[in-house]
Amino acid sequence: MTLKALLALLDYHYWARDRLLDAVEKIAPDHFRKDMGNSFSSIRDTLLHIVFSEWVWRLRWEGEPLPPFFDPKDFEAAQDIRARWIEEERHVRRVVDQVGQDEQNGLDHAFRYAELDGQQTQSVFWQSVQHVVNHAAYHRGQVTAMMRQLGNPPPDSQDLIAFYRL
Repeated sequence: MTLKALLALLDYHYWARDRLLDAVEKIAPDHFRKDMGNSFSSIRDTLLHIVFSEWVWRLRWEGEPLPPFFDPKDFEAAQDIRARWIEEERHVRRVVDQVGQDEQNGLDHAFRYAELDGQQTQSVFWQSVQHVVNHAAYHRGQVTAMMRQLGNPPPDSQDLIAFYRL
């Protein structure tokens, strides 16, 4: 994996995030928090899971301990999630740039970290960044499905090929 390819994947990730949030910001507040019986009950909770997961991975890359989960009460609107996610994007891009410029360790380095259950493991850096993007795509699909189930218009296409065609 090259730094250029990994940065393009992150560009796609945040482009798709923005398309999804543009649509989510138009739905009624009660639809945003409605329990849909999904893996993360509501649109809000699913979006928070994506942001939280990205945050967790970034802290792992930096070798930092994991703090407690975000309080959902702090995210009453999609705009609150967007603001937090944009902040996280700045951190993620900084870390990827730094790692990508590191001639000794670089994108192929393996790093050790604790899983959420405390189990120690390791991953290759570029693979974990790719995982963050893939994980978000899975849950963006869930949010899109919940929006449709609630009778809301879905977001514009979030397909990778649509991004590459820009």
